Amino acid sequence: MNDKPISEMTLDDAISFFKDNVGAVIVADGKADTYRSVLITGVFKNLLSENGKYHELIEKLWYHFNKTSETITEDYQVFIPISGVFSGKYARKVTLSINNVPCVVQINIYPLKEKDMYLFVLDELDDSQSVDETLTKQKVKSFQNTYLFSMYIDVLKDTIHSISVTEISDEVLHQELKYTDWRNMIVNMINDEYKNQFLEWSDPEYLKANFAPGKTASFDCLMKNLEGAEIWVKLIFSRVETSNPEDYRFIYMVQNIHDTAVELRNTLKRYANLALTDTLTSIFNHGRMETEITNAIKGFAEDHKPVAIMIMDIDFFKHVNDNYGHAVGDTTLIHFSKMLSEYFKNNNGVVGRWGGEEFVAVCYDADRTRAVEIAEEIRSKVAAETFDTVGNITCSIGVTTINGNDDFEKSYRRMDNALYEAKSSGRNCVRLA
Repeated sequence: MNDKPISEMTLDDAISFFKDNVGAVIVADGKADTYRSVLITGVFKNLLSENGKYHELIEKLWYHFNKTSETITEDYQVFIPISGVFSGKYARKVTLSINNVPCVVQINIYPLKEKDMYLFVLDELDDSQSVDETLTKQKVKSFQNTYLFSMYIDVLKDTIHSISVTEISDEVLHQELKYTDWRNMIVNMINDEYKNQFLEWSDPEYLKANFAPGKTASFDCLMKNLEGAEIWVKLIFSRVETSNPEDYRFIYMVQNIHDTAVELRNTLKRYANLALTDTLTSIFNHGRMETEITNAIKGFAEDHKPVAIMIMDIDFFKHVNDNYGHAVGDTTLIHFSKMLSEYFKNNNGVVGRWGGEEFVAVCYDADRTRAVEIAEEIRSKVAAETFDTVGNITCSIGVTTINGNDDFEKSYRRMDNALYEAKSSGRNCVRLA
């Protein structure tokens, strides 16, 4: 054909040239889920079989991560049968990984007369053809990659189109799908805690009733990505603004905000911990322990399981500060708090610093007998412990148990009175109120 002038070329010449230069020609039957490769050359010998299943062909061409052969999670493969339906001629360019080598492939699809039957023509492109396009896309790539999905929705027609899935392809996917069907399938990717909210927001009647033209709204939730891992995303609904008030077309986007959301939640958690933690000893502070006692009283009113509270005070702590300095005093408090924290961690209790040298604990499943045993064990451990610089110290402990008529003030007053009695009795002892 190359040797002939254009005026002498025939259709047979063109067909012959096509056969010598095209990469692959496939005939597919979507209804029967089969395909047959009538021509396979070059790199496509490593991608296609002579005969195969149509849905596997669609998966190879579309349902893998962009520029790799790694397939997406099984949950999202529910969309494969829909992606293989074409109502007209269709063309797109994809990047496939063939033998771990990325290949830019042009796909042209021609529907045949028989319904659900197609002719696929595949050809490998010179990668340089896409260099300019790639450079242009890279300018907005960092923005686009945050969006896992985007598409247009026509609520009245119950259709979706122009679906873009960034991790699959840089280009728009072809899918013929009803919006209501898509909604029922994609809800399975949403974390259970957020499914009801998604179903409410995505309901066609809700969208029509709550979105004026041009209005955009969003909410954050956990959703499975294409690898099957749950990540934080922002679901965005935006009604297209037109002059027709009966035009209910929407843009729907799923934005990947996982890294930012995790960082934010970790930051909030750190600040929450700071708000609940004593800065010197790193155990709970006064406010957090007051909440613990209040909750313990409420819990007892509901389940009547025994619970005790106790206050522990280091004896003659003023002498430590006066004789050794406040730095040694702080070291002593830290050492003391670590002993308490380790003990209550193993004995179904919660402890915090009440203020100064006073510490308060809540002991669960502890009746009056067990509460005194716990207090005596602590008192003995402290007396036997050697503290840096100061050597040995002792503590006095006041104990009480919660009863059905308690509120915070009543229970605290009994506990505090028991501590006063222990101090008055010579210190280094336990008293129960």
